[in-house]
Order: sequence, then structure tokens, then C-alpha cells
Amino acid sequence: MNIFQKRRLPISMGIVFTLVFLISCEQDLTTIGSGVAGSDPFSTGKEVYDVFAYNRNVEAIRTNKLPIYQLGFYNDPVYGETKASITTQLRLPSNNPTFGILPQSSEDNAENDDSATTINENETVQEVYLYIPYLTKDTRRDTDADGVEDLFDDEPEDPTNDSDGDTATNAEEKAASTDPLDSESVDLDGNGINDTDDAPIFTNNFPNTVELDSIYVGAKNYDEVETPSTFGLKVERSTYFLRDLDPDTNFQEAQQYYSNQEFSPSFVSEVLYETDEALTIDNKEILIPNKDDETTEDIDESLTFTKLAPGIRVPLDATFFQQYILDNEGGSELLSQANFSEFLRGVHLSLLESVGDPTMFLLDLTRANITITYTYDAYNTSDEDIEERENTYTLSLLAGSAATGFLGNAVNTLINENYPTDILESLDSGNNASRIFLKGGAGITTQINLFESDNGENILEEIRANNWIINEANLVFYVDQNYSGMSSEAAEPPRLYLYNAETNLPLYNPNTEQSSEESLFGRFLNYDGIIVKQDGLGYKYTVRITEHINNLVVRDSLNRTLGLTLTTNIQNTNVTNAMLTSGEEDIPVTSNLTPLGTVLFGSALSETDPNFDKRLKLEISYTKAE
Repeated sequence: MNIFQKRRLPISMGIVFTLVFLISCEQDLTTIGSGVAGSDPFSTGKEVYDVFAYNRNVEAIRTNKLPIYQLGFYNDPVYGETKASITTQLRLPSNNPTFGILPQSSEDNAENDDSATTINENETVQEVYLYIPYLTKDTRRDTDADGVEDLFDDEPEDPTNDSDGDTATNAEEKAASTDPLDSESVDLDGNGINDTDDAPIFTNNFPNTVELDSIYVGAKNYDEVETPSTFGLKVERSTYFLRDLDPDTNFQEAQQYYSNQEFSPSFVSEVLYETDEALTIDNKEILIPNKDDETTEDIDESLTFTKLAPGIRVPLDATFFQQYILDNEGGSELLSQANFSEFLRGVHLSLLESVGDPTMFLLDLTRANITITYTYDAYNTSDEDIEERENTYTLSLLAGSAATGFLGNAVNTLINENYPTDILESLDSGNNASRIFLKGGAGITTQINLFESDNGENILEEIRANNWIINEANLVFYVDQNYSGMSSEAAEPPRLYLYNAETNLPLYNPNTEQSSEESLFGRFLNYDGIIVKQDGLGYKYTVRITEHINNLVVRDSLNRTLGLTLTTNIQNTNVTNAMLTSGEEDIPVTSNLTPLGTVLFGSALSETDPNFDKRLKLEISYTKAE
């Protein structure tokens, strides 16, 4: 087969199309700049335009059915303290559960049943644990593939490095499945005996160390705090009924709950857990000892562990779950999720101000659960005897995702300390701001107008008349490092999100964006908006809006008001209801998922101000056809 012969017609058609394209391009060039002559018909330039920014206070924001929830205290050096608590439903794994082997109806009829296997199982709660895993970094890097992440590896490009000083290299310990970060864990000959103390050792029986994310101690990132960080937790029974559907919409729409709704102390009752001694944040996996299996004489399973990702894991009141869960087997209370949510309305989670460090966690409640371990009696047909067995029953908090929708309901209460006077005076004033104040959660957002008060039509017409081709258009936001509190080396927002405040659509086009990494901050690099630091402090954010400006100039799009917020995930463009001074509006969900804040220079700076060059401005680079 001659592929060139088969493609002769398409190739000839391609030549025709190419000629037509070149002719059309020449015609387009003529319309942009007539009378093109000389060897260099183009010139380039750059113009700077004023931008008008207005600070707006978010009085409350919808905080149920979120992808991420805040829990604890965040002490922002500029905006003061934010206190966050969570009230959440609990979810049955299935309706009308059976504990043990027999349904409750069979147990109730045991005396009248002649079968030896029909007995009263006496299900008894042994222990109950609440577990909420921490968020971790999206990308784990192990450059030398020695089993130690770069963050914890003294020599991340040398697999022969011995990180724990036990004479076994990281690579050797990886091959032996022992801990390269623990000098007491090494078994080079693989004989199952620890080389350090001759004790039995099992492969892969150690806690891996991971990089935690979205935990703030005081106002710093967890990994920037040198001393071990501690906190205190309180878990209470919630007595507030969280509705899934809104009766005011004839139960056709989801019920909305807002950040300013407080559930404690009015809507809580029994304390299920309260920290006696401060809990320590640990970036190592949680090891849960297994129970020894008496049928395996050669192996002591109690020396092995089940692993959980790093997180909060605390015991809850076993008596409470005996009364409200196991004792209701076969009852209407557990017959359906709706019945259960009405019966046991959920739990309220809060941190204790009097215990440990002021800490704020960002948590994914879809990964959290309450595990009930219980024993029950069962008839052993082999021995014809009754034996005690063990089982677990797990309640979840939420299920689903932002993409598919959430099952269950949880509400984040966010209470802010009063802002300083100068910040309060700048909010909702309608004046062009000299400082842009941004704060996540129920915080502060900003509206931006480009060009002039007449929607910039004069400037846009001037650009068209000058035959400019827009090469790049940037909004540059400089951080005011000298503002009170901004030099304290607190955690700073890693990215800004700019969007059309009238359509709620992002200004970037995901189809033309460039991404280089799997991490969130490697996504949409054309748009950018990522913090640039100098000497450890935020210096500026650059947001590219080239396509947006081209839409205004070339496609006569409307110069709409823009919105500026913080973002934890640039790909999340969903919006949610918020209460502002002007009324109820939609703002991006992503701005609700962080306690952080920053202060940026606005455009209302006089020419004599030493920071005039750092004022908010629109920079347009262009090519002009002469």
C-alpha cells in the first residue's frame, strides 16, 4: 500500500487551504494596520491603566455541604481571631442494620426458637473512636527513590544516605521495608529480628512520615513551627435538627445554613469527649495494635499494626453509643437515614481555648468516621458452644464530593473578632481603596472595575483606533509588607482568584491554560495569581487577563465588574450564597475554605506616596501595526 498515493487528494486540498489561509491572513493584517511598508512594520509598547477597587464585608456565608471545613482558632495578625466549629450529622452505612449475626427480631424470639443457633447475642460496645484525617500535600517527592520524602531527607538526591544513623542506608531500609527515619528499626539480613535489640521485627510495620497541609498554629503553617504543636478537642452531642431540604421552597431546594449560626451552647447536650491532656499534632501515620490470633502459635499479631493516615483520633463515650446505636437494633430509629437523623441529630466539634496552642485545621469530613467496636455472642457449630466474637460498625459524617454532590449535612460556624477601625472604615464605603483587604471564610472580598467609570469605552476605542494587538495584560497586586501585622511571617494566601462578578465565571479559559505539575499550584500557569515572595514574605501576585482584555477590545464584550477573592483550588469555580451589606449575593466557594488574609496596595495612592509604583494597575503589552 502506498500511503502517499492514498493521501494525494488530501495533500492537494491542504495546499489549497494553506494558500487561502495565507491570503486571508494578509487581508486581516491590512485591516489592522493599512499601508504596511518597510522592513519592520510593527512596533511594541506597554501602557499602564488605573484600576478601581472596592472592599466589601462578607457578613455571613453559606457553610453547609462544603468540600473542606475549618475547625479551631486562627489568630491573624491583621484581622484578629477566627473561631471555627462544626456541627454535623452522622450517617448509617445501611438502613436497618444488624449487629452480630442475627436480626433483633430473631433474638427477641430466641426462647421460642428450637434452633441452637438462635440465641440472644448480647451485643456490647467495647470502644468507640472518632477519626478525622489531616489534609496532606498533593504531591509527594522522593527524588532519589530511597523511601524518604525530600522534605524529611537530609540528602534528597543521594539514596545511599543514612537518615537515621543506624548504618543502614535509606535504600537498604526501603528494600528491607524497615523505617529509614528510625534508628531502632533495621533488619538488613531480613531474618525477622531487629538488628538493634534482637526483638522480633515485621516488614512495613512502621509509621510513614508525610507532609501535612492546611494546619495553622497561631498564624503560621504547621511545618514552620519548631516546637511540637498541641490542641484540645471537645465532642458533644448535637440536639439541632439539620434539615436537608428547605420547607420555604416546598422542600424542592437544599436547606442553606450560614457561618454566623451558633449551635453551642444552646443546641448541645452530652459531652462525648473532652481533652484532659493536650493532643499533639503528628505527621506520622497512626498505628493501631492488632489483636493476637490464638490460632497462629508462631506469630504474635499484637506486635503488628493497622495503619491510618495522620489525623485526629480520640475515644468517645462507649455507653452513649451502646444506648443510642446498638440498643436500637431493629427499632424505627435505625430503620432509615431520615429516622436516624431525626433521632440522633449529630455531633458538635470544637477546639478548647484553654488547652494547647491556638490551632486551625482544614478537614475533609467525607474521610472522617466514628468506629464502634463491639462484642457479641455467637453459636459455634463445631464446638456446639457459645463463644464471644468481635466486630466493628462505622458511622460516617459526610459522603460524596463537590462534583457529585454531598450526602449528609454539616455546618461550619465561623466567628470573627472585630476588625481594626481602619479596616472597618474601608468596607462598603464605595470609595476607591488605597489598600485592598482580603480575608477568607466569612471575611472580606473585593470588587474591581477596569479603566474608567464609563466602563472604559473611551480607552477601549482608543486601543482599537491605535490598531493594537494585545500580547499580554496583567493585573499586578503588590503586598503591603509594612501594614501592621504583615511583617509577622504569618501564613499568607498562596493564590488569588479573579472572576466576573456579574456572571460568576472565571477570567481564565481552562482549554488554553498551561499546567506543569499535579499539585494545585502547578495548574493554570498562564493565569498565574500565585504569590511571589521576597525574603520569606509575600511580595506580589500577578494575574494575567490577556484573553479578557482581548474580548473587550476585539469582541466588544461588556466590561463587567470583577471580583477578587482568595482561593485554595483554582479549579473550583463553584459559587455559594453570601450575605453582604448590600444584600445576598453569590461569591466563590473556594474563598470560604481558608482562614488566611492579606493586605494589598489599591490604586488610590497619590503620586507623592513612596509606594505609588506598587499601586494596583493594569499593565498592557501590545504590538502595533505601523
